[in-house]
Amino acid sequence: MDLPGVIALAVTLSLATVAGLVWRRGLGRFRAPPGTRGRVVPAGGRGAVHREESIQGEGDDMAESVGDAAGGALSGEDIGAELGERATLVQFSTAFCQPCRATRRILDEVADMVGGVAHVEVDAESRLDLVRRLDIMRTPTVLVLDASGRVVRRASGQPRKPDVIAAVGAAVS
Repeated sequence: MDLPGVIALAVTLSLATVAGLVWRRGLGRFRAPPGTRGRVVPAGGRGAVHREESIQGEGDDMAESVGDAAGGALSGEDIGAELGERATLVQFSTAFCQPCRATRRILDEVADMVGGVAHVEVDAESRLDLVRRLDIMRTPTVLVLDASGRVVRRASGQPRKPDVIAAVGAAVS
């Protein structure tokens, strides 16, 4: 067997494994919309603060700002339901998306826990205009809106419940 070929194969497999692990680590993590990095914001509504960079390291270089793409804010007409009094969890799903079911459960639980928070599920296949406008690339994608409809946090993939609670805390404070 050719030694340089074996070395090249080993290096390629190693790099692909590292890239896959980095990509997977970012799934389901909330990040602030582009242009808000570095600002200190309350985390979870308990007076604690953290820097935006700690939310997610990769994926912050989106080509288009969510706020700009959405005209600054989303309305009830945009998402097909009324916004919550304090915050809205908008979930983009598709019919055969298994993680979407688990995400729906998590978001329903958080919306029930926190007063004034609504959970709205949008069928990505039937709302391609909104999917393109917001640059939704996969399902589930969760947007956390504040009371005025501005996107405060965004996650692609199935989020963890504590991360959703923290993102809602950032939206309501």
